Amino acid sequence: MIRPTGKKRLTLPRLDFRWFATAATAWCARGRNYRRPLFAVGAVVLLLAGLALLRQMVSLTEARTAPPEIIAAPAVPKLQKEVIEGEIQPGDTISALLGRYFSDQELHSLTTESRKVFPLSGICSGQPYKLCVNEGKFERFEYDIDRDEQLIIRKESEGFDISRLPIAYTVKEEVVRGTITSSLFEAVSAAGETDALAVMLADIFAYDIDFIRDIRAGDNFQVLVEKRFREGKPGGYGRILGATFTNQGDTYTAFLFKDGKNPPSYYTADGKALRKAFLKAPLAFSRISSGFTMKRFHPITKTWKAHPAIDYAAPTGTPIMAIGDGTIIRIGRAGGNGNHIKLRHNNGIESLYLHMSRFAKGMRQGKRVVQGQVIGYVGSTGLATGPHLCFRMYKNGAPLNPSKLKTAAAAPVSREHMAEFREAISPRLARLEGRDIQQVKLEPDPTAPPGR
Repeated sequence: MIRPTGKKRLTLPRLDFRWFATAATAWCARGRNYRRPLFAVGAVVLLLAGLALLRQMVSLTEARTAPPEIIAAPAVPKLQKEVIEGEIQPGDTISALLGRYFSDQELHSLTTESRKVFPLSGICSGQPYKLCVNEGKFERFEYDIDRDEQLIIRKESEGFDISRLPIAYTVKEEVVRGTITSSLFEAVSAAGETDALAVMLADIFAYDIDFIRDIRAGDNFQVLVEKRFREGKPGGYGRILGATFTNQGDTYTAFLFKDGKNPPSYYTADGKALRKAFLKAPLAFSRISSGFTMKRFHPITKTWKAHPAIDYAAPTGTPIMAIGDGTIIRIGRAGGNGNHIKLRHNNGIESLYLHMSRFAKGMRQGKRVVQGQVIGYVGSTGLATGPHLCFRMYKNGAPLNPSKLKTAAAAPVSREHMAEFREAISPRLARLEGRDIQQVKLEPDPTAPPGR
């Protein structure tokens, strides 16, 4: 934009004064019969002087006139967008996270509306979140409920838009192989993987292999596992699609398959279910400090007495799992047993878990629990020389040796879906045997069970 700052410029034609002088002299000098009056010459001189003065004045006006000022167009303001990322800290609440953007009434409305989707009182420390702000105003809040789902909150003109969606992953299927030298954890780590994969593998074969007592050097495994990536960064493991584990010369296989309307489960290569009524042990990894015996010298009472149980030495806080589906018939703290839980299962079988440091959240008498569910944590309450789990089983009230318990497997793949099962596991088996290549694909069926 150009804005004039001086007076309007006067433009005059450029005059050649020498022409006027020459013309005047010639006119006066002409040899004619009459003489021009002297006043004519004076008039010409005065005219020339006036023109010269006028030209000077015009030049001074031009000199005083400032050059035009150029004003730049105003800059377009940039939107101030901010993305705040972090992890929920102990003691954090939704009010602490979003209080600066909403009034108390709006926060109350948000909490109320969110209950149907995800209760905001359930946010957990350590979980990642992302807060998007535009010009200082709230735009979007994302919170990872777990490794598979996230909560998304947006502000609308009236109320909030609250949704619970699967986390978008890119999934790469990969075969991991390893050989045991001392422990499954070390073998998995030597293969370049994390402890989470060892736990997943142990969970699958927990019905047939006691990873506390049965593992030997030279045992080996092959695992076809989904590796998940989120925005280009590793996002942990998805599902184990297939695996083999050779233990003391015996090879066990496991393939994930959904048999009709049944939930996805693991089956052997010939379609038999891996799942059995009871796990081989209530802890994933530890060591047996004392076995099942009817005569043992008690280290605290210094007396000989029966020990119809298996003691698993493990660090305080190690999760304790229910070995099978059942109901809590006793929970609390009592004398030498310390904190303990007793479960009743089918067919007159009961299981007892002693010396816990604490119970898992929600445990109470009469509650139904499922196989593999964490019910408490290893401790040393009651008569105990150190942190361990004293695990006992009973059959119709009589002590039962857990290591000798034989239970039937769940139903195999149905005849109706056996052909589909064989077709599904064929390429997986080929990959485990090294007869195929890696594949990259998008996140699989969200209805399938998530990995850890």
